[in-house]
Amino acid sequence: MSRKPALGRYLLGASLLALGAQSQAADALIKPEQAYEGGTNTYNNWVTLSAGGLMTSGNKNAAEQGQRMSSGAFGGIEDLHFQTEVAKKTTFTLDGHSIFDQHNYSVGLGLQKEDLGYLRLLFDNYRTWDSGIGGYIPADRKTYALPGDALSLDRGQISFEAGLIKPNVPQVIFKYRHAYRDGEKSSTLWGPVHDGNGDVRRTFPGINDLDEKIDTFQLDLTHHATVAKKTVNYGVGVGYEHGDLNDSEKLTFWQSEPTQQKATDKQGTTYDLLSTHAFAESWLKDNLFFSTGFLYANLDDSFSGSRVYGDDFDVAYNPSYPGLGYGYTSLDGNAHKNEYIWNLNLMSQPTKNFSIIPSLRVQEEDWNADSSGTGTLGTDTQDFNSHSGRNSLDVAERLDFRYTGVTNWVFNLGGQWTEGQGNYFENGGLTQVNGIGPAPVKYATDDTRFFQKYFASTRWYPVRQASLDVGGYYKINTYNYNNNSDNTPDDLSGGSAYPGFIDYQSFETWDGNVRLTLRPISRVTLVSRYEYQYSTINMRPAGSSGLSEQETSTMNTHIIGQNASWTPLNWLGFQAGLNYVLSKTKTPASDYTQAILNAQNNYWTANFNANLTLDDKTDLDLGYYYYYANDFQVPAAGLGLGAGARQNSVTATLTRRITKNLRLNLKFAYTHFDDTSNGGYGDYDSSLVSSSLQYRF
Repeated sequence: MSRKPALGRYLLGASLLALGAQSQAADALIKPEQAYEGGTNTYNNWVTLSAGGLMTSGNKNAAEQGQRMSSGAFGGIEDLHFQTEVAKKTTFTLDGHSIFDQHNYSVGLGLQKEDLGYLRLLFDNYRTWDSGIGGYIPADRKTYALPGDALSLDRGQISFEAGLIKPNVPQVIFKYRHAYRDGEKSSTLWGPVHDGNGDVRRTFPGINDLDEKIDTFQLDLTHHATVAKKTVNYGVGVGYEHGDLNDSEKLTFWQSEPTQQKATDKQGTTYDLLSTHAFAESWLKDNLFFSTGFLYANLDDSFSGSRVYGDDFDVAYNPSYPGLGYGYTSLDGNAHKNEYIWNLNLMSQPTKNFSIIPSLRVQEEDWNADSSGTGTLGTDTQDFNSHSGRNSLDVAERLDFRYTGVTNWVFNLGGQWTEGQGNYFENGGLTQVNGIGPAPVKYATDDTRFFQKYFASTRWYPVRQASLDVGGYYKINTYNYNNNSDNTPDDLSGGSAYPGFIDYQSFETWDGNVRLTLRPISRVTLVSRYEYQYSTINMRPAGSSGLSEQETSTMNTHIIGQNASWTPLNWLGFQAGLNYVLSKTKTPASDYTQAILNAQNNYWTANFNANLTLDDKTDLDLGYYYYYANDFQVPAAGLGLGAGARQNSVTATLTRRITKNLRLNLKFAYTHFDDTSNGGYGDYDSSLVSSSLQYRF
């Protein structure tokens, strides 16, 4: 529930109270916001208790993912805020919520002493759900999904912050944060099955099993000093972060077949990141502002892992087990990285209506990594090791112009450029076991890159009731590679041409947009928007490949939007929006095989809301949302891909102010979802019914 009701409702509540002849004199001195809250008293504290339930039919797991809550009953404290003065100029605050069976809870404590400092403590946790639906084979009319309940993933944090903010002394702020992710979600990597024709399809969903903990410490000091009669604001800080990530990718092979097996790919990472930064800023003149900053970061990382096949997940490696493919054990490695960043910014106003903002950013980084392990294939093993590293330097410049010297016009113009160079090498890696598996890599390259972006926009106010915004940009990012060492032939005679196959790449985008805002009559606002974007990707293979430069991808996108709001009466308001996106990505491969189709990403969204004040104590909010995509495609060979779905949602919320400090809220929400891209497997209907009671004091 919103803590700050809209001003329109304040005014509306006041006007309705004024209609009552008996209360007209009593309410003459009541402010609009007081009328909404119920009287002359202002209540800074409140507690909201709520209860309800989500009822589903169809695919329960898809409904829980779509509605972001578990099915069944729930209840608890929806919102709590309490503040009180515990000593002179000292305020204690308590905020929180706790919803039973949704794993959604939070509590925050605060203590602030005016002109001295503050303390804050926060604990927060929330859960997301994943349906576990994988791929769909149209010819078999079969969708593959994980058995059982929806996957769930908890995210949360425990944080502490203390600040010294006493005037005229250095401001010191210390922050500590412990963040975590724990649970499971779907993976984009799917396991293989045989379709009705005996062909292999990767359709069975994989699982990402996450157990991640990150601790962050940050200490910042800011102050100001007078230098040559100019005030200089400056600050320094140091941070430390420790991460412990224990994740695994779990795949099922040949689900429901006699040869069904499972693979667990474990990925463990422990790292320590130490960083320090400093900044300074000052008005050099009345029309000239300067700022600069510097950051240094040092990362030490160690990692481990394994890929093991077995009858179940998380089993130990068994040399006698008939593995399905190449695996590995005893992966052990470490990495080290240094990063330096320096910023310079200047803002000049040569005239009252004209400003120039040049900026410069320099970034240098270098890193190296080593690893070793043992490759496995059934009972056979082969040790491997690797060494890799990179260093790079990027210099980015940006120049912005802003002019407001023409009545009712605002002009913005600018450009951004980045020049970079570096080198990269890698030697070793996973090796072959009895001639099967990837060959070790021996590769080194020098690279240069040049990014350009040019942008312009203008805003025009021809009349008070209208404004027009027109803008656009052009950008192109180019990469050149000088592959000094590469043990894979570029003519594909070795079965693979990578990693040293590409000499040049470019990514180019044109974008234009226009927005028109109209207020043709009182209480009516119309906002129309159109944006067009055209992007291409070009690639030039190495000369020894015998191939010429190719336009490997093109993407056309149109975005059309219309929003309207209308308040025909003091007690009635409408808002509506309609958006249509047309997007298509084309690759040359689609001209030669129907196994690869051009990607479509077209969809509609529409929304409608109505706000009604039924009387001086009762509000009714009604809403409708619509989504439609019809991009699901079935190639001649391979999986059907693309979004295909339709969603209709309606909501109704009734708010009743029972007394000046007691408020009742009733809510109903219904969603119907059609899952075309999975042959209807993910279809569901959901109904949410809830009520809440808020007491203000």
